[in-house]
Amino acid sequence: MKMYFSRSSRANHTLSEKEIERNALLSDLEKTKQALENAYAGFDSVIEPDLIDCYIYEVNSVLKRYKFLMEQAAALIPLPEENTRSSQLSQESPVTSLIS
Repeated sequence: MKMYFSRSSRANHTLSEKEIERNALLSDLEKTKQALENAYAGFDSVIEPDLIDCYIYEVNSVLKRYKFLMEQAAALIPLPEENTRSSQLSQESPVTSLIS
């Protein structure tokens, strides 16, 4: 029985180092987003002052991690139209949209 497989299709499935780094960064961003949602949910559900402080620190910590990852993403994945759209981009941090 003959099998017909394209060799080029197998070669296309190998990821470059940059794609692997990009996928890892996107995965970290998704985990950080989930951690932020969990921290806000925990903050909303507690009434003890010590736990409130704990969740405040946790939210701040996750927000700093999110900001770091976004800076890494901006350095790794430049916008294709960066020069033409730089005046149109918002100067507001993406973190502020999560807070409100």
